[in-house]
Amino acid sequence: MTSTRPPPSRSQADAPPRTIYRIVAGQLFDPVARVLLQQQVITVDADAGIILAVEPKLDAPAMREWASSPAQVVELDMRGMTLVPGLVDVHVHLFLHPYAETPWDAQVTGESLAERTVRATVHARRTLLAGFTTVRDLGTEGAFDADIALRKCLAGKDAIIPGPRYYCATRAIISTGAYGPRSSLYPAQDGIDGVKGAEPVDGIDNCVREVRRQIGAGADWIKIYADYSCRSRMSDVSASTGTEAIATFNKSELEAMINTSHARGVKVCAHANTASIVDTLLHLGIDSIEHGSEMYDEPTGDLTLLRRFAKTSGQTIWVPTLAAYYTTFLTSESQHAGKRWAAAIASFQAALRLDMENIACGGDTGVFAHGQNALELVLMRRLGAPWERVLGWATYGGWKCVRGMEWEGTRGVQRLAEIDADGVAGLVRTGFRPEAPNALERGVPFGVLREGWAADLVGVVGTLNGSVEDFEAALTTGVKFVMKGGRVYKANGEAAGSATM
Repeated sequence: MTSTRPPPSRSQADAPPRTIYRIVAGQLFDPVARVLLQQQVITVDADAGIILAVEPKLDAPAMREWASSPAQVVELDMRGMTLVPGLVDVHVHLFLHPYAETPWDAQVTGESLAERTVRATVHARRTLLAGFTTVRDLGTEGAFDADIALRKCLAGKDAIIPGPRYYCATRAIISTGAYGPRSSLYPAQDGIDGVKGAEPVDGIDNCVREVRRQIGAGADWIKIYADYSCRSRMSDVSASTGTEAIATFNKSELEAMINTSHARGVKVCAHANTASIVDTLLHLGIDSIEHGSEMYDEPTGDLTLLRRFAKTSGQTIWVPTLAAYYTTFLTSESQHAGKRWAAAIASFQAALRLDMENIACGGDTGVFAHGQNALELVLMRRLGAPWERVLGWATYGGWKCVRGMEWEGTRGVQRLAEIDADGVAGLVRTGFRPEAPNALERGVPFGVLREGWAADLVGVVGTLNGSVEDFEAALTTGVKFVMKGGRVYKANGEAAGSATM
């Protein structure tokens, strides 16, 4: 496939030589066709951070005249690896670390904002080196709006700290009295010392106001806790009452928040487990459902809700967060944790039987360790999902989930058509400017290795299309190369470039 290079922003005399990577891959995973392509050559403009060409090795010239300006060509021999697009974790909490280390309440009320932010930078680096080049952070859990500043530090070609492309949701939204941390001295008080796990609001006017405030603060996404164990204080006398997920908002409040956010060009996700709440959210046009463990009623075998969910044509994405249920089950002695894990298994396997495709991979990472993000993919595979579907959900499916509304609808279809038709030249026509420091943050598609898309690549040693054990080993110990936006952060299994800090 021939390609054209965006016009240089400076004169040839002033422009330093560009770096062009010519990567020879033993195999390449195509998440759209969901096949492994043999012996491919990927040409990457390291300065622009985009892919210039992907073509079979036999057809690829040693070097093409990409532009009239000088270029330094770097050959990377990865014939012993499988190259996949950068992985996407669509549900993380970089400001949390495993509850098995420190309980949630102790983190939120006992760790300073400075400590939690420093931890978040460490988590970002670990995530990137694990092969996850993009994440969506669904709430700082008491760290206020610190994710907005963290996003700035992670963004751009010369980011202050190494980490994934970062979408964030700031504080998240909950109703009064439904969330923690909770005071032992003042049971009716929301939060402790001014720290709240999410922002409590009630009534349509306050709900709309908070959505607008969070969007104004810079949120990529709005997150709503649509159900929760609101009566957890009852656990002393009734464990079942204390752990039951209950609706936090009425339909009018949910509708007001979703419509307000969409009107300002921002997508909305919802924490929701119960079937009735998920059903309401689907009717209201929610963009993603997080968790959803109770969507399938195993005793009755009722698949009505899952069937309707599967038929939303990708408008609503399901993020099962299997890894959160699994790790909580392993580390908790509560019967409730075991029931939740069993329900999550049943719902996910029911979705597989329906060939449900509007799924993305997000583990609720932070409940378990950052850098172990691949656990969600591994669990999907263990529960019966074919390897190619899982990798598709974790790459192209991840982009379709987290991308902004500017990539949706007629406008989004037109932008993608321009890129598919003319590659780099089409990307430039959509508004991409390679000289812009933040050009790769929101203005370039990712999740597929093709011309005009972001140069996010992961090199894996091992067998992805073999057994469940092979798949797990490849993704947990076999990630040897990581490139994000044309920059190499891991090579030969070791941190490289700015990630060596």
